[in-house]
Order: sequence, then C-alpha cells, then structure tokens
Amino acid sequence: MSHKTKLWGFIQGLGKTFVLPIALLGISGILLGLGSSLTGAQLQKLWPFLSYEPVNIFFQYITMIGVFTFKNMPVLFAIAIPLGLAKEEKGVAAFSGFVGYLIMTMGTNFALKHTGMLVGPDEMRDAGQTMILGVQTIGTGVLGGIFSGVIVSRLHERYKDTKLPDAFAFFGGPHAVPIVSLVVLSVFGMLIPYIWPLFDSLIKGLGYIIQQSDVFGPMIFGASERLLIPLGLHHILTAMIRFTPVGGEAIIDGQQVIGALNIFYTNLAAGHETPMETTALLSQGRMLSFFFGLPAAAFAMYRTAKLKNRPLIKGLLISGAVTAIVSGITEPIEFIFLFISPMLYLFHAFMTGLGYLTLSIFNVNIGPAGDVIGFFVFGVLQGFKTNWFFVPLLGAVWFAAYYFVFTYVIIKKDLKTPGREDDTDSVVNKLGADGLAAHMLEALGGKENIVTIDNCATRLRLVLHSTEIVNDKQLKSAGAIGVVHLDATNLQVVIGPQVHTMRKKIELAMA
Repeated sequence: MSHKTKLWGFIQGLGKTFVLPIALLGISGILLGLGSSLTGAQLQKLWPFLSYEPVNIFFQYITMIGVFTFKNMPVLFAIAIPLGLAKEEKGVAAFSGFVGYLIMTMGTNFALKHTGMLVGPDEMRDAGQTMILGVQTIGTGVLGGIFSGVIVSRLHERYKDTKLPDAFAFFGGPHAVPIVSLVVLSVFGMLIPYIWPLFDSLIKGLGYIIQQSDVFGPMIFGASERLLIPLGLHHILTAMIRFTPVGGEAIIDGQQVIGALNIFYTNLAAGHETPMETTALLSQGRMLSFFFGLPAAAFAMYRTAKLKNRPLIKGLLISGAVTAIVSGITEPIEFIFLFISPMLYLFHAFMTGLGYLTLSIFNVNIGPAGDVIGFFVFGVLQGFKTNWFFVPLLGAVWFAAYYFVFTYVIIKKDLKTPGREDDTDSVVNKLGADGLAAHMLEALGGKENIVTIDNCATRLRLVLHSTEIVNDKQLKSAGAIGVVHLDATNLQVVIGPQVHTMRKKIELAMA
C-alpha cells in the first residue's frame, strides 16, 4: 500500500474518531441549554413552578451534566482518537490516550518551570497558560488533545505487538503502548512551549481572516463543510471552527475561551449572550437547508418519480428528510442525488452557505442548532432575543427554491433519481438483514478483498485490496445510498443511520 493511500486512509479515520466526542457534546449541549433556560429568571416568571427549590435544583443538576463535556473536550479527544483508530486492543489504545495526554501536560509544566516561563495565577491568561487536570500548562485546547491522540494512535499501531526477551515479556505486547506513550508524550510536552507559539499564530491568522470576512466568513465555511461531506473530511473543518481560534477567542468572566462552540457554551452556562459573530459560525446556518431545503428536494424527487414507483421510494425519502430535521444527519438524502447530479449538490452546498449568510443578516442568534431539538432549546426557549421566528419565514423561501430547482433539473436532464430508473432490481425487500449483508459482501469482492472495515455515523469505511472489483450496482441494490471510490484501496459505502448494524452483519458474514 502506497504512502499516499495510507495517509488518505489515516485522514479518513481521523475524521471518523471526532464523531464520538462530538456526539456526546451534542447531547450535553442540549442538557446545558435546557438546564440554563429553565433555571433562568425569565422562564421562572412565566412558569412559577420552575422556581420551586426541588425543581430548580434538578435543572441545576442537568446544567452540571451539560457543562462536563465541553469543559473536558481536550482529554476526550485524546482518548477517542486512539480508540477510534485502533484496529486491535482498543481498550489499551484508549488507556494510553489518557496516559499520553496527562503526561504531555506534565511535560509542558516541567519545561515551563525549569526555563522560568511558569507564571503566577494573575498572569496565566496573558501568558496563554491554564490549569488542565490540576496541572498548570500551556492552553493548547482541543488541538492539544488531537495532537496527543494522533501520536498515541501511531505508537499503538507500531508497538502493540512488541516482543521482548522472556525476562521482560510482561512489558511487551499491548503493555508496551502506555509505557512508550509515557516517554514519547513527556518529551513532546516539553517541546510544546517552543513549537506552540508559531502554530498558534498560524491558526489565529486563519481565524482573523474569517472574522474579517464579516457575514461572508460563515457563508464560506457553510458551503465548504458541505463540499467536504463526500470525502468524509467535514468533521475536521467543523472541529477547527468549534474548538480552535479559527472560531474566535473571548474573555468570559476573566477566563480565556477558544473556539466558537466553547464560547457559546461558556456564555450559556454563565447566563451571558453570545455575540453574533460567534453564533453565525455554528450550525444554526444549516437550518434553512436541513429543515426546509432537503425535505423539499425529497418531495421533488417523489413528485418526479414514476407513479408506479412512488410507493416504493416514499419510505426512503421520508426517512431521509426526517433524519435531516431531527438529527441533523443529511447523508442519507444528500447521497441520493450527489452522484446522479453533482450540479444539484453544488446548488445544495451554495444554498447551505447562503443560509449562514442570510441568518447572519437577519441577526438570528441561536448557535448550535443543526437539528430541531437544538432549534427549540437554543432558539425558542431562549425567547425572542434569538430571532428564531425568522427561521420558518425564511425556510419557506428555501423550500420553494429547492423544490423548483430540483424539479426543473431532474426533468430537464432526465436524471435517474429514485423511482425514475429504467429497471428496479433492488433485493432489499427480498432478502433479510443477513442476506443483504452477504449480498453486500459479495459486491465488495468477498472477504478476501477486505483489509479493514469500520463505520462512522452513516457510512462504511473500508480499506480494500482493490476497489476496481467492487460492484457498485449490486451494493445499491442491497440498500446502499451511495458508493464513494476514494482511491485504489479506500472505499466508502453510504448506508444511513443503521450503518453500525450493517457493519456487524457483514463482519458476521465474513466469519
């Protein structure tokens, strides 16, 4: 396997590992939003029972749970990355991730202390230093956790099968990984005071460009994030906005906070309002396309399908639209038209970016509301100050635009969207789950062709001996929404929210 292929596979896998902490962050954010809203004076005046002490304490508890995740994001990434990238001994990888991150912070502290750069409590903020897990160190934020996790994952891959002489055999194999991580990450930590300032300056420079772009910064981000969806790299761009200076910096109650999402949640927990330039970079910009545009696209595909095929595709389109609205997961519907018409996908990416710009112009200040629950918790529950009512009003325009553009292009180009195919040889309704898995395994070239198989939120991620022998048509007949050939050995198969179940079934079929 070439170095280019290995690098591409690694980047793909790295993006996948972000899903675990981000999923936890999504739920924690909703809990934080509910807790902070229902303990606020505004709603307590409206609903007096909320000021009743037991009720108030309960929602303070809910707030505490929500705060946990975003307060500990760096260490969560440091653990999740080795866990997600490891093919074997995942527990050892996760444990080593924690060991590596903690010793990295202690290594930085050691270097600061012995070079005279360690400052007092009152000077920490100006010096870019902070307390992490009880250790005073440089505030590298989530990027520090990502760097640590990546290094540990590479060490795990290299040393998990280490063989030592019998007298030292106990320290070989998986036991070697945390030991090596302890040494390597301590040295890396001592280098951070010298390498971080340059890297931090580059990141802040990119953030400055975005911040100076006014409403066009969010638009560029929104469109770019959609364009990266087919490659599976959108999580990396989103993480940079949410957790690094690219998304902005703020001083909140004397504490330096980095990243758009961190700024939002810190303000929310403290009862402050987050400025528009920060919330504009969060997922609120997706709402017009997710809540209204994609359902309109699904409706257009249903209306342009052959009459006899409409009952067959109705469930697919409805489930895709509902998934986009309720969970913010859009691949099940986007991949229906992505490969049939890249032109329509470019239109969708543009409209998503335009949604970011439009909501900024109308001063919508909701924040992380990429799904209907977030819209309710961070928008409606926070009152009219968020201008949430503009979303359904503008959404009607987005629905009409998507519906008419999709209808026109599908008919004009005679696109073979679902229900318009010349033949329907789907085996989904003919085979059970086990049969579909076996059918899909055959289409992938059999178990002999599979090097590794994994999944993210909606797609199988495979490393194969060869992607040339893959039967795309057979994969789609078995229920795949889309097939992405990344290179000669890397393949992605878009399944939808039930991808984990399909992966397990394929693994059983391989066994």
